[in-house]
Amino acid sequence: MVSRRRFLGSATAVAGAAAGFAALPQPAAAQAAGRVAPEVVVRPGDARYAELAERGYNNRFVATPDEIWLVHSAAQVEKAVNQAVANNQRVTVRSGGHCFEGLVDDPQFRLLVDLSEMRGITFDPRMNAFAVEAGARLGEVYKALYEGWGVTVPGGVCPEVGVGGHVSGGGYGPLSRRYGLVVDHLYAVEVVVADRRGRARTIVATRNAGDPNRDLWWAHTGGGGGGFGIVTRFWFRTPGASGRPSALLPKPPARMRKTIVSWPWSELTEARFTRLVLNHGAWHAAKSDPGDEYSVMHSSLQLHSSITGTIELEIRMDATLPRTSQLHDDYIRAVNAGVGLEPTVDITEGSWLEIALEPTPSYGDYGRQKSMGGHLRKPLTESQVRALYSSLSDPAHYGAGLVYLAAYGCRINTVASSATAIPQRDSVFKLWYSNNWADPTQDEYEVEWLRTLRRNVHGATGGFPVPDGRQDGGYINYPDVDMLDPAQNTSGVPWYSIIWKDNYPRLQRVKNTYDPHNVFRHAMSLTPS
Repeated sequence: MVSRRRFLGSATAVAGAAAGFAALPQPAAAQAAGRVAPEVVVRPGDARYAELAERGYNNRFVATPDEIWLVHSAAQVEKAVNQAVANNQRVTVRSGGHCFEGLVDDPQFRLLVDLSEMRGITFDPRMNAFAVEAGARLGEVYKALYEGWGVTVPGGVCPEVGVGGHVSGGGYGPLSRRYGLVVDHLYAVEVVVADRRGRARTIVATRNAGDPNRDLWWAHTGGGGGGFGIVTRFWFRTPGASGRPSALLPKPPARMRKTIVSWPWSELTEARFTRLVLNHGAWHAAKSDPGDEYSVMHSSLQLHSSITGTIELEIRMDATLPRTSQLHDDYIRAVNAGVGLEPTVDITEGSWLEIALEPTPSYGDYGRQKSMGGHLRKPLTESQVRALYSSLSDPAHYGAGLVYLAAYGCRINTVASSATAIPQRDSVFKLWYSNNWADPTQDEYEVEWLRTLRRNVHGATGGFPVPDGRQDGGYINYPDVDMLDPAQNTSGVPWYSIIWKDNYPRLQRVKNTYDPHNVFRHAMSLTPS
């Protein structure tokens, strides 16, 4: 096994990694001082319009609204919503812009509320919790919480992602096996809703048992963004935590180890590929119970299509433990056992913050995308793995395909499935299928490539990971509108039951109560009954 090890840790390195992330951006600072900047309305013809309209992650979809509102407060969001209702304008909201489907960039939307200026991150003594505005990026949140108080939330690996959608959909990341999902630490949420008269109003809903709006808080612990109202602020405090602010949220490890283990496609036969993926699955099935010593480790097996040259296993784990090196090396040996191919192992160690702030690799010109995701209670079977190999090794496919198997379980699975809107609480993997390409003329072919892969893996359950003994449904933050299409979803199970299972009826009641006129809607939101 070839190992290359490098270490980070100087003050200069930390500053460089954190470049561009400010704990309290100017608009939020102005609010804290009582000086809220006015909303800015940008229309077609304005030099700023194209940049704001095209902030979405997936180049297959580009927003074309009549107005883009850059807002700085919940009051300004209310103003935008009231105008949209009065003028019969479809309204939508954007936080970080990382939605994989066209749920925000649908041409039916005529007014886009852009929260990117609402990025304040402070401690709120009145709520005894950390207040985070919905336009903040994960990297900004990590930096502000850690540098200010030595704490964090167990969010995702992409520092560029906005918290608005990430949190509302459930939110998971490298610390989740140890500390649970982001929403397991969500204390309250500020939401602009539209009442039965169609008038916008702002509600602060908490997890407190006596809160009359508690169900609205609950809906934003996995119900997804943009379907019940517009979230403008979150407050975070771990249940049961008390004392000083530095004791109210989890503390990340002082140092982290990040490792990339690579196998070259040129030497991956179907037998080797299958053995490796089955090894990985069997290991996680045995190491995902609450309290397992490997709860300090997160990994993702990234099965790239052969055009990329390699498949990779990314490992992130606490580097401060006496057994870090042994646990790390034993894991790699277990995944590689019997594969007959020695991988390249590239190890980086540094502070938790600099690892957390490493930018997400760019797809460059490959900005067009199709994806879907879900959960697995048990590893993929041998026949499913062979289906993956068939698609990923297809020499005629030139898109950047990816099957992403992220470690799940441990602390995540200690929470009842009904305690949060995201119900998947006994899975061992978060699963994501993705395909990126550059040429718009190849859209139909590349979308069908992803669909074929998905159908071949989940053919026994109608083409999707319908909840059963092995699978545990979808994930609203990895949306796929194909779930709504009976020609694609042949399971006979409604899309909302695939995603939210038994939590769907309660979410439906929240929709009926807080958005009775369906002001806030997109292709994968609930409709009032």
